[in-house]
Amino acid sequence: MSALMDQSDRSPLKRFVLAKKKIGEVFEQLLTYVQEGSEFVKETCSNESLENIANRSQLDEIETFTSKLSTIKEVLARRHMKVAFFGRTSNGKSSVINAMLHDRVLPSGIGHTTNCFLSVEGTDEDKAYLKTDGSEEEKSIKTVNQLAHALHMDESLDAGCLVKVFWPKTKCALLRDDLVLMDSPGTDVTTQLDSWIDKFCLDADVFVLVANSESTLMNTEKHFFHKVNERLSKPNIFILNNRWDASASEPEYMEDVRKQHTDRCVNFLVEELKVVDHRQAPNRIFFVSAKEVLNSRMQRAQGMPETGGALAEGFEERMKEFQNFERSFEECISHSAVKTKFEQHTIRAKQITETVKNIMDQINITAAEKRVVSLEEREYLIDRLDFVRNQLNLLIQDIKKRIKLITEEVENKVSSAMAEEICRLSVIIDEFRSDFHPSPHVLMMYKSNLLGHIEQGMGKNLAYRCSDAVNATVQSSQQDMIELLKPLLPSSVQDQIHTFIPSRKFELSYDLNCATLCSDFQENIEFQFSWGWTALVHRFLGPVNAKRALMLVDHNLQLTGPSTPSAPAVVQSPMSTAPAGQAQNQAALTQEELMMSMMTNLASVTSRTSMSVIIVGGVVWRTVGWRLIAVSMSLYGMLYLYERLTWTTKAKERALKKQFVDYATDRLKMIISFTSSNCSHQVQQEMASTFARLCQQVDITQKDLETEIKRLTTKIQQLETVQNRSKVLRHKATSLEKQLEEFSSQYLLSQKMM
Repeated sequence: MSALMDQSDRSPLKRFVLAKKKIGEVFEQLLTYVQEGSEFVKETCSNESLENIANRSQLDEIETFTSKLSTIKEVLARRHMKVAFFGRTSNGKSSVINAMLHDRVLPSGIGHTTNCFLSVEGTDEDKAYLKTDGSEEEKSIKTVNQLAHALHMDESLDAGCLVKVFWPKTKCALLRDDLVLMDSPGTDVTTQLDSWIDKFCLDADVFVLVANSESTLMNTEKHFFHKVNERLSKPNIFILNNRWDASASEPEYMEDVRKQHTDRCVNFLVEELKVVDHRQAPNRIFFVSAKEVLNSRMQRAQGMPETGGALAEGFEERMKEFQNFERSFEECISHSAVKTKFEQHTIRAKQITETVKNIMDQINITAAEKRVVSLEEREYLIDRLDFVRNQLNLLIQDIKKRIKLITEEVENKVSSAMAEEICRLSVIIDEFRSDFHPSPHVLMMYKSNLLGHIEQGMGKNLAYRCSDAVNATVQSSQQDMIELLKPLLPSSVQDQIHTFIPSRKFELSYDLNCATLCSDFQENIEFQFSWGWTALVHRFLGPVNAKRALMLVDHNLQLTGPSTPSAPAVVQSPMSTAPAGQAQNQAALTQEELMMSMMTNLASVTSRTSMSVIIVGGVVWRTVGWRLIAVSMSLYGMLYLYERLTWTTKAKERALKKQFVDYATDRLKMIISFTSSNCSHQVQQEMASTFARLCQQVDITQKDLETEIKRLTTKIQQLETVQNRSKVLRHKATSLEKQLEEFSSQYLLSQKMM
């Protein structure tokens, strides 16, 4: 057993085994690589943010490679070296196979002609079994006789069927190296050569023509191999001239016969088939005796000498030539099988690797270009965002100053206009027309309507004076804001920016609120004689001094009222000590004070007007006499009567209007500052609102820029990831190409040099 293992380890067939293992590993890596590449391209295609860096055709191509590589990988796993034995019936094809296997595996000898195709391959199991064509049933066989019996008893087997014989590898070293030996029916028993070739020979690496050295090559044999040569390009053909031991009986003709056979075989290989040249042809022709080799090896396996038994002369040479055939055959089939089984797949693997590598290069280049564009776009957007922020900060300060100046201008304008309108308040009040009556209810309605008239009139006049100018100023300022902020907005918003200005005309609201302002107005429409005491005092002293004087009179009346009886005693004291002139003056003063006291006391009983007349009359009485006093009193009475008669409802209305003018003037002057500030605040609110809307659009622009910058940053990161992954996959492709080159150099190119 150890000898068989040593022989197997030194066998050229190991080359195929090693090559198969190596190419299998490479294809395993290549399949994994293509699957990884396919997944990468699929992810890249499905990522819409990457804008189809990888296209669908690339994905389809790689996915096609995946299925193809899976198929090739399965085919490579089943690949084995195959040698097909052909020849006429009873030329010893089965004996040659048995001799090569060192055991009687196939039925051979008289009465055991092969009637179908038989393939022998190794199995890791300890038992031998067979499978018939179209069936996966394992039929156990223990001996050659059982196999022969099974083949002859199965009537369904014909020349076009294949029976697979699985022989334990532990019993035969030759079968350990993925070698399949195929026996065939005789080429002279069928006309279905084309179907044989198509069905059983297209994957054969070596053909062995087993000829009978006792006769020459027959046309049926030649015709079969001509057919093979038509299907395959320069097939590897060995010619075994079997039963060469028969020539030992006529040694004197041995060399001549050998030369004749050799010449015919060389001519057949070189001239007719043209599969080898004259130099190589002799190395494909052998003269052997398969039966002797099988017997010798069987004896050795049983521990007996190889040369034991009846052997013809020259056995050693024939044994040596059979061994030379085996060595040449193993070297040839090993190199041939590596070439036929792996070369095209290696070329295909290189093409697939190159294509995938190119796809990765394309993705890498596209990703790099898009990354550069995205970087430039992001840089532009960052600069744009900084510009918008800086400009907005500057414009905010500038527009705040503008709004402040405009509001101050509006405040001054409204204040001036309101002051002028207050001066014209009497005109507005004179224009008021309504039913008037001094009754409380009608009077209340009258004043309410008057307040509404003043509110409306002053508001209308202020609007006429200010609103158009203010509206023009506001619109001009709003337009200036738009022009200033327009460069900060995107083009899509710039075309619609006019919508941010209100289409309505801006109107100031002059809320004078006269009803509340003048709510405590109390009119005095009682009759007041124009020459009465109070009127005279007001006329000559003025309102302020008259008030003081009247208050003084009231105070004196309070003091002098209780002390009137003792007045003489008070005035006598200074007279007793004063000089004579002073006494007279003091006496006059005392009289005047007494007169004033009396008049004051009288005024407390009667009206102030009557008291005034008495006082004046008393003074005048002493001065001019009673006639003049009578005339004056008559005139005074007539004047009083006239005024009393002319104090009509119209006069009362005029008095009320006059009083209201004075009262409202003072009140309205108090709210000039408040009203002008309110108007300026309205303008400020309007302009600030417009500016806020524009700033809101700028803020949206900033947020859009920030969002776009974030999107580009994410996209750039994704593109970098795509670039890195495509580079990694490309490097893997380069590594696989290197392995394929090493495989070609080790197993394919070396064969060509041979």
